Amino acid sequence: MERPYLKAYPQSVRWEIDLPEVPVYQALFDKAARYPERTALIFMGKRISYRDLVGMADRFAAALQRRYAIQKGDRVGIILPNSPQNVIATVACQRIGAIPVQFNPLYVAREIAYQVRDSGCRVMITLDLFWQKVREAGGAEAYIWTGVQDFLNFPLNFLYRLKAKPPRIPASDAAHFMDLLQESADGLQVPAVDPKEDLAVLLYTGGTTGVSKGVMLTHYNITSNITQIREWLNLDESRHHTVLCALPMFHSYGFTAAVNMGLAHGCTLILVPRFDPGDLLKTIAKYRPTLFPGVPTMYIGLLNHPDMAKYDLSSIELCVTGAAAMPVELLQKFEQVTGATIMEGYGLTESSPVTHANPRVGTRKPGSVGLPYPCTDVRIVDLETGADLPPGGEGEVLIRGPQVMKGYWNKPEETAETLKDGWLHTGDIGRMDEDGYLYIVDRKKDMIIAGGFNIYPREIDEVLYQHPAVLEACAVGVPDAYRGETVKAFVVLKPGAQATEQEILDFCRERLAAYKRPRSVEFLPELPKSTVGKVLRRVLVEREKQKSKSAVS
Repeated sequence: MERPYLKAYPQSVRWEIDLPEVPVYQALFDKAARYPERTALIFMGKRISYRDLVGMADRFAAALQRRYAIQKGDRVGIILPNSPQNVIATVACQRIGAIPVQFNPLYVAREIAYQVRDSGCRVMITLDLFWQKVREAGGAEAYIWTGVQDFLNFPLNFLYRLKAKPPRIPASDAAHFMDLLQESADGLQVPAVDPKEDLAVLLYTGGTTGVSKGVMLTHYNITSNITQIREWLNLDESRHHTVLCALPMFHSYGFTAAVNMGLAHGCTLILVPRFDPGDLLKTIAKYRPTLFPGVPTMYIGLLNHPDMAKYDLSSIELCVTGAAAMPVELLQKFEQVTGATIMEGYGLTESSPVTHANPRVGTRKPGSVGLPYPCTDVRIVDLETGADLPPGGEGEVLIRGPQVMKGYWNKPEETAETLKDGWLHTGDIGRMDEDGYLYIVDRKKDMIIAGGFNIYPREIDEVLYQHPAVLEACAVGVPDAYRGETVKAFVVLKPGAQATEQEILDFCRERLAAYKRPRSVEFLPELPKSTVGKVLRRVLVEREKQKSKSAVS
C-alpha cells in the first residue's frame, strides 16, 4: 500500500523497528536488575525503588497463588486509584499469567457488578473507601482491601486516617493487602507466556454509547506500543526521566503511555491519585517531572488556575496530549507559558492506545494528530462504499499495527464488526493531507446532519474556544422539526468573564458558514466529563433529546 506519511517521517525515527515478543513485566525486571536503587515510584512523598517494587510484586503474586489458587488466565479485578498498590497488583497478576481487570474507581455498584460478571473476576482488590459499593456489587469469590494510608509516611498516614475516616473491614470479609506483601515469594511459579496470544490486561471502554466492552490487549500489544512510543519520542536511556502520572491506570492512555512506558524505560513515576490543578502545580514544582502525558482538560485546568504563575514548571520538557481534541489556541498558549513542547496524538483503547503523534523533532502541524507510529498503517475510507479516499478526503479512519487489540471480551460479533481483514475500524472521521498527517474531524456517531449538510462538532468547538471569554465549549446536534437537527453550543465561561448568548452567536457568525452556526447557546458551570477529563458530548445530546420528548408530550 502507499504510505504518504513515510516521506514526512523524522530522520531520527524508523518506521520499521524490531518489536520484542516478551511479557510486559520483562522490561521492568530488566531495569530493576540494572538500576536497583533508582526510585521507581513516588506517591505522596513515599519513594519506592525498582528493587523493592519487583520484590513486592513477586511476594504479592506468590500470595495470590498460595491463598486463592489464582492460575494462568484467571481474572483479578483492580479498583484502585493511581497508587503503588495498583502497580504492584497489576505486575503481580501478569507474573502468574492472570489477567488484571482495571475498574474505574468512580463506578457505582451497578456498573461494578456488570464488569465483574462480564469479565468473571475471581478476586477483587479494592480501596477501603470503595468497600461498600464493591461488596454491594458482589460477584467475586474473594476480596482484598488496601488504603491510601498503607503507603504514606508518618505523620501523613496518621493525618489521612483522621481526615478520610476509612471504614474498618473485618478480616472475615477481606484480606489486607499489606498482609499479603509480608508473605514470602518462595514457591512462586511464573508460567510461560505467549505474548501474541496471552492477555496482559482487560480494559473496558467508557460505555458512553452503550454497554461497556472489555478490550483484550495482549502482552505483545502493550510491549509493541511501549517500543513505538520510545522510538517516536527518541528517548535516550542514558537520560533519567521523571514521568507525571496523572492519567488513571484504568484508562489505556495512562496504563500504557504513562505507567508501563515509564517503568519499561527506567523512569521515576510520580503517581497522582486524583487530578486537582492546584495540587498538580505543587507536585510539578516539588518533584520536577520531565514528561507529562495528559488530556486537554488537564492543561486547561493548569492554565486557568489563579496561582499558576507562582510555580516553576520549567522542568517539563515534553507533553503528550490525547483522548480528546486539543484546541490549537490552548496548545500554543500552554507552550508559551511553560516552555514545554506539546505533541498532540491519537489513539483508542482498542489500539493499546497510541497510533499517531506529531513529531518531537521535525514538522508539527497544530490541529493535526500527526503521523502514524512505527509499524502502523492508516487508511481513510468512504463511509458508504469503504473505498480508499485520496488526500483531503474525509472518511472513517482505519488502523493496522501490532498494537491493535486481540478483540472484545466474549463479544465475537462486535469484534467482527470492528476488526476486518486486520484493520481496526475506529469509528472516527478523519482526513490525511498529502504529507500523511492525520486530522480527526469527529466521531462518526457525533456527526450532525442539518438540512442535508454534514456538520462536524469539533470545527465549531475550535471557533468557540477562540472567544476570549470561553473556558470550555462543546457543540452538539439537537432535534429540529425543520432541519432534522440543528447546532446548539454549550459554553463554560472563564472565571470573572462575561458574555451573552447573542455575543457568542455573533462571534460564530463571523467564523462559520451559515449552516454550521449554533442556533442557541447554553451557559453551564461545567461540562460533563469522563474520569480522564474527556468531554462527554453524548451526555449533552441525550439530555437535549429528553427535553425535546418532554416538550412534545
